[in-house]
Amino acid sequence: MQANLFWFSDGQWARIEPFIPSNRRGVKPKNNRRILSGIMHVLKSGCRWVDCPPEYGPAKTVYNRFNRWSAQGIWQSIFEAAAEPAEPPERMALDSTHVKAHRCAGGGKGGASEQAIGITKGGRNSKIHGLVDKLCRPWVLILTPGNTADCTVGPACVSLLDGIAELLGDKAYDSNSFRKSLRKDGIKPVIPGRSNRKKRIRHDKQAYKDRNVIERCYCRLKDFRRIATRYDKLARNYFSALCLVAAVAFWL
Repeated sequence: MQANLFWFSDGQWARIEPFIPSNRRGVKPKNNRRILSGIMHVLKSGCRWVDCPPEYGPAKTVYNRFNRWSAQGIWQSIFEAAAEPAEPPERMALDSTHVKAHRCAGGGKGGASEQAIGITKGGRNSKIHGLVDKLCRPWVLILTPGNTADCTVGPACVSLLDGIAELLGDKAYDSNSFRKSLRKDGIKPVIPGRSNRKKRIRHDKQAYKDRNVIERCYCRLKDFRRIATRYDKLARNYFSALCLVAAVAFWL
């Protein structure tokens, strides 16, 4: 057995196994631990699905399990269920990060925009938006085309999580309408104003220093090469991989 393969430890598997569905119709899936370890190996190493090591079983079986459960929304459910027992902290950080889309990610059904790929100065990109707590744990993740403005997605991110009292964000979220909606919901915006504003906006500089947690979160997620670079044609599959990695890296 190769030493550089990914395997769930007994402790990790004990935490993730309760989230794996077992009451679905049809033939019950076998070798879940081996197959899921193979999926994590592909996501971490960035190799092609066809190159998945034989220790995990047939490569086609590993991919089919990932793709089928992606279509059923299981990976997203695992991420949501893993974070659900925790109590959301009052202070959250909001930001986004670009992900370069490899040429093999093109050609998805519906076109590039339908599959969350946008044209930017850096080429074809997707963008991950997230809400992160002080422990760098992601609570909300949203995938959009790379040319989507941050301030237009911010309200959607915030609406998915209750109990936020203070929101840390950079100048990309400096929007009058966004600030107004935050205050309406009882959330204090800690967002510096843009330099071209006629009236200077004050913010809590000491609290703003804690915004680095979301940068550290994205760095950890991008340690997995299939997250750092998008190879999936379908936005559904890339987002599923993101949810699975976030659950394993931060919550399980």
